[in-house]
Amino acid sequence: MKLDEKKKIVEDLREKFSKSIVVIVTDYKGLNVETMTELRRKLRESQVDYHVVKNTMLIRAAETTNVDAIKNQFKGPSAIALSFDDPVAPAKILTEFAKKNDKLEIKAGIMEDKVLDLASIKALAALPSREALLSQLLSVMVGVPTGFVRVLNGVPQQFMNVLQAINDQKEAA
Repeated sequence: MKLDEKKKIVEDLREKFSKSIVVIVTDYKGLNVETMTELRRKLRESQVDYHVVKNTMLIRAAETTNVDAIKNQFKGPSAIALSFDDPVAPAKILTEFAKKNDKLEIKAGIMEDKVLDLASIKALAALPSREALLSQLLSVMVGVPTGFVRVLNGVPQQFMNVLQAINDQKEAA
């Protein structure tokens, strides 16, 4: 590969690192082509980029970004998963895939400026998906006005119950 091509790859990676919400580094040693293709397909469906790049290029691309904090993980065969909008998706896909394929090793990750170890990535994967969190938030937001309307509706209803009880009492007497 020519030097100009390498510089372009490094610059593209640097731009992706700066735009990404989460970056997860994996070791793919021992995975065959079919398995890697399946992993890439699953990640692509969730709008997650997955790149296999030489470690020297990864280190150079990480230099001026927050990914610099995990550049010591770029040893051996390294692949990176980048997500630009959902930090849970790559963690969830990679941890589920690593359970089925023991040859995939999750090394570390970074989310914004926080370094993630394997336990943190597994905890991130245990979170509900973005859609589930948004639906929970929406149900909470809808619940507050609904409860308020019920309280407001309860006052006249109780007043009507009192009037009905007085009416029943007068009829009985």
